Order: sequence, then C-alpha cells, then structure tokens
Amino acid sequence: MKVKLTGLSRRRFIGITGGVAAAFFASPFIISEESKGANDRIGIGAIGVGGMGSGDTKSAARFGNVVAIADADLRHAEKLKSAFGGKPTTYQDYRKLLENKNVDVIIQATPDHWHTKINVESLLAGKDVYGEKPITLTINEGQILCEVVKKTKRIFQTGTMQRSDKKFQTAIELVRNGRIGKLKRVLVALPYYSSWGGPFKAVAVPNELDWDLYQGQAPVQPYLPQRTHAIFRWWYEYAGGMVTDWGNHHMDIAHWGMDQDYSGPLTVEGRGIFPNENKPDCFNTPDRFYAVLKYPNDVELLFYTVMAEKPGFHGSIGHKETTKEQFDWLFGKNCPQEVHDNKRNGIMFIGDKGRLFVNRGGLFGKPVEELKENPLPENGWKVKPSNDHMKNFFDCVKSREVPVASADLEHHSLTPCHLTNISIRLGGRKLQWDAAKEEITNDKEANSMLKREQRDKYRIEV
Repeated sequence: MKVKLTGLSRRRFIGITGGVAAAFFASPFIISEESKGANDRIGIGAIGVGGMGSGDTKSAARFGNVVAIADADLRHAEKLKSAFGGKPTTYQDYRKLLENKNVDVIIQATPDHWHTKINVESLLAGKDVYGEKPITLTINEGQILCEVVKKTKRIFQTGTMQRSDKKFQTAIELVRNGRIGKLKRVLVALPYYSSWGGPFKAVAVPNELDWDLYQGQAPVQPYLPQRTHAIFRWWYEYAGGMVTDWGNHHMDIAHWGMDQDYSGPLTVEGRGIFPNENKPDCFNTPDRFYAVLKYPNDVELLFYTVMAEKPGFHGSIGHKETTKEQFDWLFGKNCPQEVHDNKRNGIMFIGDKGRLFVNRGGLFGKPVEELKENPLPENGWKVKPSNDHMKNFFDCVKSREVPVASADLEHHSLTPCHLTNISIRLGGRKLQWDAAKEEITNDKEANSMLKREQRDKYRIEV
C-alpha cells in the first residue's frame, strides 16, 4: 500500500495542507539569508512545547535562535517563552508559526496523533524538521511522511537519540561485525508503566487550551485532563501506548543490529493486557504485552513488557497485579525462560557464539569485555558517526546530508510496533506482513487498520 507523491502537480501537492505548501515552492532548498539571525544563526520554531518539546527546544537553542513557539495550550508556550527572556513570538495555532519567515527549522514534540500532519506541513512550508518519536500514529502516515521528505528534499531527523549514543553504537558494531556469531534471536524489552485508570469525569476546558485544535484528527471527545499532556499516550486516539512510545526507541536499535533498517518482519503475533477492559472514559491502551515477530534469515524477535520493572505510573491509579492465569496466557507455553527472568528494559542480541545486552544504563556481555584486548578492525563495519543527536540535525541542515535518524529509516523501525498494536487490538491474530508492499496479506480487517479515520477539519490528505 505505497503512497506515491512524486508525480503530484503543484496544485495537488498544496492541497495536502490547505495552502501552507506554497512557501516551499517559492523558496530554494537552503536557508534564506533574510531569515538568518545575528551571526547567521538559524531561526528555530518550536511546536508542542510540553515536557519533551521544552527540553528539545532548549537543546536546539545551542545552534540557533528560538524565534517562535506554538502550543494548543498557551500555558506551555508562555512558560517556554519566559525561559528565553520573553523574546520568541508565541502562537496557539501552529499554522501561524509556519507563516513566520524568520523560522528556518521546526522542533516538533506534540502528542503523537499530530506528528504527521505538522511534520508534513512544516516540510511543505520549506522548513527542516526535528520531529519527536514515535513519528506517526499509523503505518500509512509513515508512508506519507517519507514521500513528502523525498519530494521536498528537506532535512528530517527523528528524536530517537539512542542512535547518537556510544553504548548503542558499540553494541551495533559488535553485532554487525560478527562478535556474537550468526544472529538468532533479539529481545526487545520495554519498561512497564501502568495504564490502569478511569473512568474519568469531564470538566471545563481551561481558557488557555484550544481543545478542538488539540484533538485534531481524533474523534471529538468531552474534555478530560487525562487525555492531555504526558498521559495522552495511554489513549489509542492520540498514541499507541508503550508499544510505540518506548517501542520506537528500542525497536530502532534492534532493527539496526539486525540489518533490517529498511525492511521488516514476516509475521507478527501479539497479546496484551488491558487493565481497564475497554470501559468508557478510561485509558484504553495495554500496559503489559508480549509479541513474537519472525524476520528474514530465521531471526526471531521477542517484543514485550518487563513485568518486574515499574518505573512510574504516569497518571494511572497504581499497579494492577497480574494474575497467574493472565501471565500464562500472555506469554504462552513457548516463551523462553530468559524473558520471564528479565528484570530490565533494553535490547538483547543473541547469536550462536554469544550475546550482548544494551540499554541506557550500559553495555554488557562477553564480547564487550573482550573488546579492549580484541578491538574491532579498522576496516570493519561502522555506524554513521554522531555523538549529539540535535547537533547531527543542525549539521545536516547546513550540509544537506541525510541525518542519522531519517524519516524512512524510522518509519521502518516503527512499523513492527504499529503491527504489534494491530495484532493486540484484534485479540492476538497472527499477521503476515509484506515489507516490500507494506501490506498485511492475510487479514483484510487488520490491513484496514494501517490507516485511521480522521476529522475532515484536520485531515491529512494526499
């Protein structure tokens, strides 16, 4: 189900975003001299500036001037504006920010359901984009984004910053250079955040929040504070739960080590525990899950929640204990004991000659211990250099080179997470995936879930 934009007329392409693309067609693929600030510093516009957006913008400010800030919740915009001495212009509607000619690049960290539309419109407006993960809410949106990046020739970096971390880079070089032998299995373990919560009661919308804009393409709902900000991720209307949230980070590393950056699984079969049992006005994503993914070259990937790890609750009412019956159903009879015994999130690569484990806390395993005495050869396979993810983006804005976490790369690493969610939502159906055609070949209902329904007012159209 490929999306093809390469033959679109100028009028048709502008129609994607209701006119914001016009600025792109009127400008070259470089930052204009008129828009550069003092000392030729790049003009930065930030869209979605809650927790992650605020941090990203402050990191980006090392390389440019923050000239504009937009957030559907003006409280966030004004708070970040004050952090920059009150200098940036603030907007509630991001489309007004995209019209600002002093903005060269966009730092985007809205809730997930807005990612694709804002990223696409920013690219078409002639801006380069640093977009937070997960970059899409559906697989179809990833196809759209990749084609627009290709069409516009803009720079797009995904905020999967583990790609610029030495620990993860070393792990990948060890795996890709054969230090664990032939790769047989990969464990992708995510932290456990409870989504037990609700039913929540509707309250009055804060004066500073444009609730209709916040909902965007999602179905209209009464205002619940629990649908916003950090805990929007526990609603399928706006996100994909931990499966896509941390999943995009760790699956990206798994694909990198498996040499599957631009491919995908053959089959996906997942199960999940929904603590609120699909009751109305409750968080509706699973907080515990287990999935088996089969890849080319007889590699098996096990994707799951670390049951022993409970780093925080993020808006839930606490932890809902897993019964023995639930545990046995979730993991099944053939689940390896090492999955049951695992007590920390991260990625384990298992080969026929060894194994190694990597997460944000460190890199572990015999191949790592032997590295000092037996370093990798100079002519061995090496990762693309990057030790500062935001700097890599701004370096590429200037050089026009492809950044380390490009849209097409991250679309493919997020795809198995989306497929896992589809399988879980359909009660654990086994899905067959054609990575070349990007289609589920054995289940029409599942294949229809590669897209989502959208409100006309905010539709992404191609």
